[in-house]
Amino acid sequence: MQTDIKEQLERFKRGAVEIFNENELLLRLGEAAKSKRQLRVKLGMDPTAPDIHLGHTVVMRKMRQFQDAGHKAVLIIGDYTARIGDPTGQNTTRPMLSGEQIEENARTYLEQAGKVLDMSEDKLEVRYNSQWFEKMSLMELIKIAAQKTVAQMLQRDSFKLRLGQGIDVYTHEFLYPLMQGYDSVVIKSDIELGGTDQTFNNLVGRDIQNAYGQQRQIVITMPILVGLDGKDKMSKSKGNYIGVTDEPKDMFGKVMSISDEMMENYYTLLTDVDAEKIKELVNPERTHPKEAKVLLGKIIVTQFYNEAAGETAAAEFEKVFAQKQLPDDMPEIKISSEPIAAAKLLVQCGLVASGGEAKRLISQGGMSINGEKISDANKLVSPESGMVVRAGKLEFAKL
Repeated sequence: MQTDIKEQLERFKRGAVEIFNENELLLRLGEAAKSKRQLRVKLGMDPTAPDIHLGHTVVMRKMRQFQDAGHKAVLIIGDYTARIGDPTGQNTTRPMLSGEQIEENARTYLEQAGKVLDMSEDKLEVRYNSQWFEKMSLMELIKIAAQKTVAQMLQRDSFKLRLGQGIDVYTHEFLYPLMQGYDSVVIKSDIELGGTDQTFNNLVGRDIQNAYGQQRQIVITMPILVGLDGKDKMSKSKGNYIGVTDEPKDMFGKVMSISDEMMENYYTLLTDVDAEKIKELVNPERTHPKEAKVLLGKIIVTQFYNEAAGETAAAEFEKVFAQKQLPDDMPEIKISSEPIAAAKLLVQCGLVASGGEAKRLISQGGMSINGEKISDANKLVSPESGMVVRAGKLEFAKL
C-alpha cells in the first residue's frame, strides 16, 4: 500500500508548480487509503465567460487524476462569487455580471468540463456557491472577514501592483478570497487545485478552514498554459487559445502552429505521455519536431473526439498546409458583390467571430484571398463567385 501511495504522489506531482505541502499530501493519501475514504478534491470555477479552452483543462486534468485514483472531485461553480469578480491578475476592478449571464455560462462550463472529468455520481459532486452565500447573515460574513488582516490582504500581488500605480482597490474585492476560502469550509475540502494565479486565494482557504476547526486543505498549484503566441497566457480575448469545442481540424491546426520550444510544456500539461518519452519527443536529435508536433496534435484531438478524428485532421492538415491543396469540404457563402473591407469579409464568411478578431488575424498575416495574402484590414475586396477566402492555416470559405 505504501508503494502505491508513493506512486500516486508522483503522478499528482507531475506538472505541478507547488504543493502546500507535500508531506501533508502523502499523509492524507495514506489516511484515506487506510480508512477507505474518498478525498474531496476541490476546484472552483467562476463562470465569467461562455467557453473553456485548453488552459482551463490543465487543472481539470489534475483533478481527473485524483478521480481515477478513486477520489471525489468537487466542482464549485462560483455563480455567487462571479458577481464580485475575482481580482486575480487584474489591474482594474472586474465588472459585476448579471444573473442571466452567469447562469448561461455555468451551463456551458459543465457541458465542456465533461470532456475532461469523470461525470459519474460517485466521482463528481457539483455545487453552486449561491446555495450558501445567498443565505449568509452579515454577522457570519464579519466572522469570515475577521480571519485576515488588511496587511495580509495587501500582500496579494494584484492589490500591491494597483496601489503602487495609484489604481483604486475596492473593499468588496477583499471579500473574494475570503469567500473562496469559505467554499472550502462548506464542502470540507481535503485538497484544492488551482493555477499559480490562485495561490493566494487557495492558501486563504487553509486559514479559513483552520478558523472553523477543520483540517487544512492541501493546495496544489498548476502552471498557467502559454497561448499559441508563445508569450501570453492562453486567453480567448487575446485570440491565442484552443477551445475544447473547436472542430478537430481547427484544434489540430492550432497545435501545429505552436513553436517547437512550447512542445514539452504542452506534452506535460495536456497529455499522459510519460516523462521519458516526452524527453525523446522534444529532442530534435531523436525526433523530428514536425513528427513530434503531429503526434501531439493527434493526441489532443483524440482526447476531445476520437482517434479517427485525430488521424483525419492530420491528413487534412498535410494536404492543405504541406501540399498546399484546397480542402475537400469548404463552406459556400452567399454574399453581395458590393466591395467590402477585408475584415468585414472574414466576419461575413463566418471565419471569425468579430471584427476585432478579424483585424488581429490580418495583422498576423493570417488572411489570404485566392492564395494572395491580405495585410490591410480595411482593404476593399470585390467579391466574385468562386473566390476562396482563407483565415489562418485551415479555415476556408468559397464565395
